[in-house]
Amino acid sequence: MNTGTATERRLRARQAPTAPAVEQAVIVDFLERAWAEQGLARLTLDSYRRDLEGLARWLETRAITLLRAAPQDLHEYLAERSASHYAPRSNARLLSSLRAFYAQQLRRGVITGNPAAALASPKLGRPLPKALSESQVEALLNAPDPTTALGLRDRAMIELMYATGLRVSELVGLPTMAVNLRQGVLRVAGKGDKERLLPMGEESQHWLERYLAESRSQLAQGKLRTSLFLGRRGEALSRQQFWNLVKALALRAGIEPGKVSPHGLRHSFATHLLNHGADLRVLQMLLGHSSLSTTQIYTLVAREGLKRLHAEHHPRG
Repeated sequence: MNTGTATERRLRARQAPTAPAVEQAVIVDFLERAWAEQGLARLTLDSYRRDLEGLARWLETRAITLLRAAPQDLHEYLAERSASHYAPRSNARLLSSLRAFYAQQLRRGVITGNPAAALASPKLGRPLPKALSESQVEALLNAPDPTTALGLRDRAMIELMYATGLRVSELVGLPTMAVNLRQGVLRVAGKGDKERLLPMGEESQHWLERYLAESRSQLAQGKLRTSLFLGRRGEALSRQQFWNLVKALALRAGIEPGKVSPHGLRHSFATHLLNHGADLRVLQMLLGHSSLSTTQIYTLVAREGLKRLHAEHHPRG
């Protein structure tokens, strides 16, 4: 089995030969039916394909096909991946792919038993969101150059995300009509098209007003644009463009690589509010979480931060 870092394994997987032609046909048939029956997203289907191709290549070395695999074969495959230090989340995703594949084959009568039915899910630790310190956020906010059109846009975006806790997709997808400067609020359509009103705060509103007054028309290049934040050619920004922007600003701010995640400012927003006494229910509404249990993970982040402060500064820490 492949070893090395997760990145190295992903690169090797992309370079590996595809599964045998017969197996490819079985996988493609499964994906087409899954898409037609369930309308699965392209990213989900791509994950299914990669997982099944990896299993098919492994089974081929044992002269076994996907449709002939027994529960023991799948157990051994998962055991080898675990021994090669694949992350539990990667194996959990693989297990999801196997269950979907074999459940479909069983429904269609292609197989008489589901070899994935008894596979145990790997235990997943609850990952803590990566939040920046308040001083790091301050450095990140000051990293853009507001004397340029793009720099002013960048400052307004970073300020707005930190002030409201927007998801990246929500930030780049904001239309101009979502902004109410008179009342100082944003109307945001979140997951499941659930709308919420978010207060912008004075500092964030100041930079957004400057961007609208000084930069946006220049970036729009005289054309009617519906998106609030625009690229240098007037196009709406993508999630990847924003992520690349944040990485560049973090580097300029002297923040250690790897300390900033795509949702770093959202996580920082939540953690810093809790640190300063915000109510968990209020935070749930601001973040747009449907369940309070999703929001409660931030109490763990805040608690860990308090432990570190106590250990560093208490005389008997």
